[in-house]
Amino acid sequence: MQTRRQFVKSTLSGLGSAVAMPSLLPAWAQTNNYGITPDIATLYGPNFDLTVGFSTHSVDGRTARAITVNGTLPAPLLRMREGQSVNLVVRNELDEDTSIHWHGFLLPFHMDGVPGVSFPGIKPGQTFNYKFRLRQSGTYWYHSHSGLQEQAGHYGPIIIDPSTRDPVRYDREHVLVLSDWSTMRPERIMRQLKQEGGHFNRNKLTLFGLMSGDPEQDMSLQERLQWKKMRMDPTDISDVNGSIYTFLINGHGPHQNWTGLFRPGERVRLRVINASAMTVFNFRIPGLSMQVVNADGENVRPVEVDEFQITVAETYDVVVQPEASQAYSIIAEAVDRSGMGVATLAPRPGLTADVPPLRARPLLGMADMGMGDMQSMHGGGARSGKMEPGMQDEGMTKHSGGDAKMASMGENSMMGMSIREMRNPNYAPPDVHVGVGVDMIAKDPQDRTGHPGLGLDKAEHRCLTYRDLVALKPNKDRRPPARRMEIHLTGNMERFMWSFDGKKFNSGVEPFRFALNERVRVTLVNDTMMQHPIHLHGHYMELVTGHAGYQPLKHTINVLPGSKVTFDLTADNPGDWAFHCHLLYHMHAGMFNVVTVRPFN
Repeated sequence: MQTRRQFVKSTLSGLGSAVAMPSLLPAWAQTNNYGITPDIATLYGPNFDLTVGFSTHSVDGRTARAITVNGTLPAPLLRMREGQSVNLVVRNELDEDTSIHWHGFLLPFHMDGVPGVSFPGIKPGQTFNYKFRLRQSGTYWYHSHSGLQEQAGHYGPIIIDPSTRDPVRYDREHVLVLSDWSTMRPERIMRQLKQEGGHFNRNKLTLFGLMSGDPEQDMSLQERLQWKKMRMDPTDISDVNGSIYTFLINGHGPHQNWTGLFRPGERVRLRVINASAMTVFNFRIPGLSMQVVNADGENVRPVEVDEFQITVAETYDVVVQPEASQAYSIIAEAVDRSGMGVATLAPRPGLTADVPPLRARPLLGMADMGMGDMQSMHGGGARSGKMEPGMQDEGMTKHSGGDAKMASMGENSMMGMSIREMRNPNYAPPDVHVGVGVDMIAKDPQDRTGHPGLGLDKAEHRCLTYRDLVALKPNKDRRPPARRMEIHLTGNMERFMWSFDGKKFNSGVEPFRFALNERVRVTLVNDTMMQHPIHLHGHYMELVTGHAGYQPLKHTINVLPGSKVTFDLTADNPGDWAFHCHLLYHMHAGMFNVVTVRPFN
């Protein structure tokens, strides 16, 4: 029976689609007597035919033009197997160039799908064959790397099944693709951001709010004036938010009740992918704890949490085990609390559960300015967690001291000091170009990998941090780093200019160079008051968080405002690779560069 099943599955794989034998579909897409309806098209490898074209997509009664793959949003789920040599034929039916990047894949650089870096792109009416062998397993996704097409719907999920026994035990799985959707054209969004950096921030502190007694407006007039002097806003958490976004789960709006089914007592694996253009989500299922088992496609030691923050382009796999025969709400709340994606986990179709109200928004504070471990100006919000005892690593730097002096200062004195220091170009490292595109330099950035994420530091339940992640298997390369480098994430929020080391990407910017198989310790320093999910193509980054030998592997690392993150890199994949902030509009505004891996002498 097992042999026959394998034979049938192999035959279907050769056809490139799952059009027969529903039992061979992934569990989340099966139809059966207690069932589930497949609302995401699924294709099996090793051969895939994908067509990029224009479609219309409706959310909550509003319809807009989308860019889709095979006419669906999200794009079809691609199911592959580790060790397969896959052939993906992509046809472009748009009236503009397109591309597909296989996010998190270890592949030859000319198959990576980044126009101008690894290939020329796909012209209208043309096709391109992506061919490569799968060297990994796990949860991944794919998306356009052309223009702003990702915002318009050009993204989809991927599952690569392991070639050996999966260490994660589960009875059923569901894929959850989180995204942000707007009827406003992406090009117009970009124009608005360039014209006014805080254009979409509808939650600014106001004089009326000061007198309203609203706890979300709880900041003194003097403090507000200090923020105004800095030309910054403590409510500026997300550049684009719920003022124009509807937050989707598997292409469904909050009122469309996408439902994943389960039988009570089953172990249900949820593969969560943040495919949004600009939105960081806080993910939770009220009433259910979650066991995190996989991050960015790589297995980790299981850790129990009640909530986790998932930045743009990250993936997390969690296992839940609902015992009761009831519905549970799946909540993906935008980090600035301007809206949420909502879906349902239920024992049968048609059920819903209570949806909690949006929580109080976070506010930026002193730690988000890169002013060390000082308390936030505001009692709540996005305060930094201090480094835990014993967690320092040679890639981390302890606080430079002066806590007693800081404590003796008034908040306004510290704020006045921070204005002078952040604006002083003398604080910039030699490699950072300070010009009109850099409006601040973090004076004392801290390692905040023990922080659960903006707005979650006050949560009374268990929230995931990067330090909770420990690789399930030992790291392959355990050599000590041969050299160190520091890369600064820079920008001017008011002008919406973003860069690495103060240099906006253009053809004259020097790439980051690595020798083939070189082992390097890299520290990312965020000199801005926005968080940045940094993605390196073609490689994994090993987070340095005190788990030597079992450092978690990440293809995307979120760097909190005013903080720093250290990773070890083995540059073992030759070629030219994109390296960028995965906030789509930040990347297009200049926070992009190329990593070059060559056999240098």
